[in-house]
Amino acid sequence: MPGIEEKDFIEIFGKLYKPVRSYVYYKTGDIDLADDIAQDAFEKIWSGKGNIKAETVGPLLFCIAGNLCKNRFNHNKVVLQFAGNYKTQVQVTSPEFELELKEFDMKLQESISALKEKNRTVFLMNRIDGYTYNQIAENLGISVKTVEKRMQKALKFLREKIEYKI
Repeated sequence: MPGIEEKDFIEIFGKLYKPVRSYVYYKTGDIDLADDIAQDAFEKIWSGKGNIKAETVGPLLFCIAGNLCKNRFNHNKVVLQFAGNYKTQVQVTSPEFELELKEFDMKLQESISALKEKNRTVFLMNRIDGYTYNQIAENLGISVKTVEKRMQKALKFLREKIEYKI
């Protein structure tokens, strides 16, 4: 019988809120935004509780949270492009090293953003959140081999983007 009871939802919330919030935090870098998105993800689960199986709620939560992040990034991208059209040019008088470091960081962030969503998720969960491949596989509802393949693709992509663009 599909559906999540209130007691099951409370247990799921207690068990998965922090991991989902951490996942979103490492995707966004903003703890307040991570709280908002994690809460929104749980709200969507609660709204659809009658159609969701308790066994699949963990991977579904991470998927919903990832999609909410993606939507937020797309929205912010439009806002930043709009703001960039009106931003005045400011001369930077910092040392050459600091400038190179900023350029590298920007290229790294652009490269991570350019990763396919599935590969980026695995990469960030492993490299930023410190999850093992087994933990990632369990949270996303995929096999460890799939996690390994996605990480391999992410690392190859990042190496190519960073080596040739710098």
